[in-house]
Amino acid sequence: MATIRDVAKLAGVSTATVSRVLNEQGGVNSETKQKVLDAIKKLNYKPNTIAKNFRQNKTGTIIVVIPDITNTFFSKILLGMQDVANANGYNVLLCNTNNDVEKELEYIRFTERRGADGIIFLTARVNYTNILELTKTCPVVVACEYIDNLDIPTVSINNFKAAYEATEYLIKLGHKKIAYINGPKGIVLSRDRLRGYKAALERYGIEIDEKLIFEGDFYYESGYKHAKQILENGASAVFTASDDMAAGFIRYCIDNNIKVPKEVSVVGFDNIKLASIIKPELTTIAQPMYEIGSTAMDMLIKLIKGEKIKNMNVVLKHELIERESCAKCYKIL
Repeated sequence: MATIRDVAKLAGVSTATVSRVLNEQGGVNSETKQKVLDAIKKLNYKPNTIAKNFRQNKTGTIIVVIPDITNTFFSKILLGMQDVANANGYNVLLCNTNNDVEKELEYIRFTERRGADGIIFLTARVNYTNILELTKTCPVVVACEYIDNLDIPTVSINNFKAAYEATEYLIKLGHKKIAYINGPKGIVLSRDRLRGYKAALERYGIEIDEKLIFEGDFYYESGYKHAKQILENGASAVFTASDDMAAGFIRYCIDNNIKVPKEVSVVGFDNIKLASIIKPELTTIAQPMYEIGSTAMDMLIKLIKGEKIKNMNVVLKHELIERESCAKCYKIL
């Protein structure tokens, strides 16, 4: 294998000059830089990244903490992160917590011991003071949600506005008894989506019925579980905080010969692949998942490099996707 000395000898320069070219440090004229690059190509020289990272006190690794690796919502987000990380010479270490706060704390402690150069949380479950402490020793970005009163870079959509628009869409179809299956309490995005749902009802003069509001967990089973009571309470439409829960609700309707959307309309959230596969195809709020991931990783790498971030709280655009699961309401309420 060629060494940095071999490159320097062939290019007729010092090893320090080769190092400056490799690390893009400047101070090398264009003619000399080209000689070095030609020598690298001719010798097929591969820098020793492990040794380089050791000298720079870096690992070349970024940790991404994910609450549940089986949740398909995260797949495109992770793809966006992976693409940006690899393009910048970083490896991604995926850490699954299964929604266990203790596991999340373990990954924080690992990162604090310089086990990685930076960390991204996807909907963090730990106390935010833990994340604040981590920022003193390591660059941190939070994706999919924001953190109240903490100056930490975040990437998300406007969950309040998205939930408002989904509920408003059902109201404009004539629905007045609209049920809502939320995500777990204590999560910022669950709080904001519930606020958006309620705000839309209030805006159109529809009384908020707490019997039509349910706490779910974003998974298929909770959509199925709450369907019976929602239908018994006379709802003509349901809005769920995830496509998985919407699919669970629709499955209950299929099992009990209840027609969607003729008898009940359904709106989901996320626009995962499942939304366009199930029958009827699901009307839903689309999140720019790949862009969430790529933007979060780009922000983190800037922090690692010591660059300033102009916008600490990036809010990306969402979109209401109309499909087959909704229809005008003809129920007499």
